[in-house]
Amino acid sequence: MNYKMIGRINALILYIAAIFMLPALLISLFCRESRTAGAFGVSMLVTAAAASLLMLLCGKAQKRFYAREGLVCVGLCWIVISLFGALPLYLSGEFPAYIDALFEITSGFTTTGASVCLNVEELSRGVLYWRSFSHWLGGMGVLVFVLAIIPINGKTDGFSVHLLRAESPGPDTSKLVPRMRQTAAISYLIYIVLTVLDVVVLCIGGMPFFDALCTAFGTAGTGGFGTRADSIASFNPFIQNTCTVFMLLFGVNFTCYFLALRRQFKAVLFDEELRFYLGEFALATILFSVLIYRTYPTLGEAIRHSAFTTSSIMTTTGFVTADFDKWPTLAKAALLLLMLGGACAGSTGGGIKARRSLILIKSLRRNVHQYLHPNRVQSIRVNGKPLDETVVRNTNIFFTAYILIIAASFLVISADRFSLTTSFASVMACINNIGPGLEVCGPIGNYAAFSVVSKVVLILDMLIGRLEIFPILVLFSRSTWKRL
Repeated sequence: MNYKMIGRINALILYIAAIFMLPALLISLFCRESRTAGAFGVSMLVTAAAASLLMLLCGKAQKRFYAREGLVCVGLCWIVISLFGALPLYLSGEFPAYIDALFEITSGFTTTGASVCLNVEELSRGVLYWRSFSHWLGGMGVLVFVLAIIPINGKTDGFSVHLLRAESPGPDTSKLVPRMRQTAAISYLIYIVLTVLDVVVLCIGGMPFFDALCTAFGTAGTGGFGTRADSIASFNPFIQNTCTVFMLLFGVNFTCYFLALRRQFKAVLFDEELRFYLGEFALATILFSVLIYRTYPTLGEAIRHSAFTTSSIMTTTGFVTADFDKWPTLAKAALLLLMLGGACAGSTGGGIKARRSLILIKSLRRNVHQYLHPNRVQSIRVNGKPLDETVVRNTNIFFTAYILIIAASFLVISADRFSLTTSFASVMACINNIGPGLEVCGPIGNYAAFSVVSKVVLILDMLIGRLEIFPILVLFSRSTWKRL
């Protein structure tokens, strides 16, 4: 295990975390939030000092890096940035318990949006900005950001390929261009352009600039932290519809945008995952509109809330405009199922991913055919190309691990003696990085009442869900730490 190289990369992550606390510090100073400004100042110093110490201890790192190091590095980086990212929330006094601050910022970085805050509107501007910006940084991935701007050594691809594969969402990692660092840079450029466009449109719709910025961070990272207690509900229909569209856009595989920029429109239009994703959105919106149209004064309003909620849950963003906990039982059951699918691979969304859902459906269909025709050899095809059997096997393994983790987490959370619906929905909402669940943790609720043990489990679920299970699981495997 190349511990020193892992330490150097963790040091870089901490330096970046310290630098990105600076805007929150400046906002706090501008708004005359002295205690919050002090909290960010101290946190920046502590984080930078820890990064410097790590860099000093890991000064002469060997230039070898393999898949095992990639998984361990990604898992540790997300844990470390969460531990230090929670400091300003805790030191400001706005989250009196460190476990609550850790829950909140882990929810931010993993783009979950689950909150323990009882009154969002009482938070300082600095803290509001930091928790929303954590969505944006975590949406594309903190290590992807490092790869995009910082050369780890002269030839980064040996490191990049293992880090990108471990952190990027989806069953496989595709390159937009031959070099991984260029791929990361192009992805971030598309990400920044879409975020800026979102801010501009929200401001045109009448949203104040600070709210638009924080909302765009949450939309881009498909996170869900809002600046108001009712999330997006009190904003006008134009703003709500804007969020619906941009949540959908950020749930699309970024490869599609790259292909569109290269005018390969046919490849985008016939992409099976994109069509599956948009078809799922259309069907769910129609279903919810039919089920809830009597709840609202007009059919148009029912469609607007249905489309917003579908987009929010599908992309695992977690913004809300309606209390869907009051919707009919069938609608709530459909929402729970919608939590499973998630957005496209290669997007900022969480969940199983539309690509994996496609592979699982096609794998099931192939197995049925093989029972009927045992001697027939049939490959699984996506976009007309045969899929590597390793990808199919890994998808099946991922789904098995996913179900087992949900079951184990559900048993632990049930010890809090909430209802079965609350316990199950909380696990589903956190492992799929959605945020709001049902009942106690529903759209007008939060996670403050959960015990410390449950919060720790849900923190792990958020990390496991964002990093697609294995980078966190390998940290608990003894074989990971054995000498090869």
